Amino acid sequence: MSLPPPHVVDRLRAAGCVFAEDEARLLLAAAEHPAQLTEMIELRCAGHPLEQVVGFAEFAGLRIAVAPGVFVPRRRSEFLVARAAALGGPRSVVLDLCCGSGAIGAALAARLGGGIELHAADVDPAAVDCARRNLAPYGGVVHLGDLDAPLPRSLRGRVDLLLANAPYVPTGEIPLLPPEARDHEPAAALDGGADGLAVQRRVAAAAPRWLAPGGRLLIETSGRQAAATAGLMADQGLTPVVAEDEELDATVVVGSR
Repeated sequence: MSLPPPHVVDRLRAAGCVFAEDEARLLLAAAEHPAQLTEMIELRCAGHPLEQVVGFAEFAGLRIAVAPGVFVPRRRSEFLVARAAALGGPRSVVLDLCCGSGAIGAALAARLGGGIELHAADVDPAAVDCARRNLAPYGGVVHLGDLDAPLPRSLRGRVDLLLANAPYVPTGEIPLLPPEARDHEPAAALDGGADGLAVQRRVAAAAPRWLAPGGRLLIETSGRQAAATAGLMADQGLTPVVAEDEELDATVVVGSR
């Protein structure tokens, strides 16, 4: 692999990019002409997430389309995919709420195969546009609206796996996030309310309407919030189990109906 031009690497390094050479290679590969490369370098040096600049994120072995202003899928969410894959099958009915770019649904569909029935929903039109692109190869249907409001009634009581990477950062901690997230990702994808559980609480309350008998609700959360997330599920009659992955620093609570 050829080395990127030193001036590009130096510019990125001066802007604080720790992996400047790797980022320079990605920018060079993504740019279609010199003017676009210059624009992309300027955006990256201004603090825009690399994934939004190049138009994709690597997630669970897939290349996920990501547009400016759309939440960038985190590697820790691969644990949510792994837990869901272990519980699902090739004919599972899957629902991904707060789907963002659709990365989680796409990765799960890639693992389970083309026989699943996949639905996803998000309130952000830009995210829904990305999700439709990312889920199209798997026949996924993406709905625009607040949580489960836009879902078809025909889905009620049929969902085997309900997945949610709902925002769980407490409002007071938003200023502590890295600038890439704080300044360039939608607040609705980050802000979980005063206790970080506001959206999770709504997801847990909605889950019994959609889950099939024996269905599972899987919510990504933080280690310190896991007990509270489990409590939200228990309040809705689900039986919660907390799963953790130290390598990914990931926590998922699974609630069984």
